[in-house]
Amino acid sequence: MAEKISVLIDEHKLEDKIQEIADKLNKEYEGRVIHMIGVLKGSVFFMCELAKRLTVPVTLDFMSVSSYGDGTKSSGVVKLIKDLDESIEGRDVILVEDIMDSGRTLYYLVNMLKDRHPASFKVVTMLDKPSRRVADIEPDITAFEIPDRFVVGYGLDCAQKYRNLPYIGVIEE
Repeated sequence: MAEKISVLIDEHKLEDKIQEIADKLNKEYEGRVIHMIGVLKGSVFFMCELAKRLTVPVTLDFMSVSSYGDGTKSSGVVKLIKDLDESIEGRDVILVEDIMDSGRTLYYLVNMLKDRHPASFKVVTMLDKPSRRVADIEPDITAFEIPDRFVVGYGLDCAQKYRNLPYIGVIEE
């Protein structure tokens, strides 16, 4: 039987907020090149929509890490699956994440990437669940702060399903 999913953030709110973030980044990075790093697989939808709205030059790269497996709770162990293809030394880097939950994954990535000497570094996350934070880290830009619910859609999955939903939804119990 399929799960029932209710809409938490609709497609129009997502699009409006992504444009707002893009406008802010376009001003801040005027005359520079943004090197966006997406955290696979969840960030792809958000990162692509954000990149499409940027008017400054953009380069893209991806990393893949895991801390969830197929469950709905973080395992607490962060594992690097795919590293970057290019050096970030001296570049203006924006790390794009789908959701900041416990913060463990981003804490791990931010420390690793800052050690690679980018010119500047910023974290942009689509969703933030500050009530679940256990690592000492906060995003620089957050599209939406959400309650402690398991969410899917717009790149977020449950056992690899529902990434393709055009909204952020909550699986109802």
